[in-house]
Amino acid sequence: MTHRQQNNDPNGHAPDGPAGPAAWLGALTRHFPELLVELAPGPGPGGLRERPGATVGGTTAPVRLYVSDAIRDITDGVVELEAAIRDRLGLQRLAAAPVPVRLRRIAGLLDRVREHPDLAAHTEEELRRMARRCARALGDPEQLVRIAGRCPACDSVSLRAFPERAVVRCVNPVCGYVLEGAEEDGLEGAEGNGPKGAEEDGA
Repeated sequence: MTHRQQNNDPNGHAPDGPAGPAAWLGALTRHFPELLVELAPGPGPGGLRERPGATVGGTTAPVRLYVSDAIRDITDGVVELEAAIRDRLGLQRLAAAPVPVRLRRIAGLLDRVREHPDLAAHTEEELRRMARRCARALGDPEQLVRIAGRCPACDSVSLRAFPERAVVRCVNPVCGYVLEGAEEDGLEGAEGNGPKGAEEDGA
């Protein structure tokens, strides 16, 4: 599998900040086909595509199962999301179609979706979930951001932000404290030693 560098741009798997539904939709549209490529027979033993460090028992079957599960989950999610959007907008449901076609149809409705804040929020949440699932299945690591200050529970300098999940937590193995309020305040003004001077954590 071709190695891709980690990034925070909406063109990658982990848009930074409030990316919005269009950015997550774009990421999912670009990278879902890669899942199909991962599942296709390859030149490895038994016709399986090999991923370094992912083989179990001499085969890549566990990886293929994980990819297959991700494809099924995303496919079901896209079908349900399109149906929910069209129902809410009072539109007739269209004929069944492959995921890329459905994603293009959803893209054509985003302007109307934005007119309904609750529908827009649901759409963004679902697209973000599916784009993240796609990224995980493709082996992309989750971004961590180092947070200045000490954990209010264990006093260690182990606070990290997980932007994709809008969570700030202590990564000290014996602690794991989650800062309250980080989800609502965009990682600002969290309880205790709030995140200040955040910087990317390469670890």
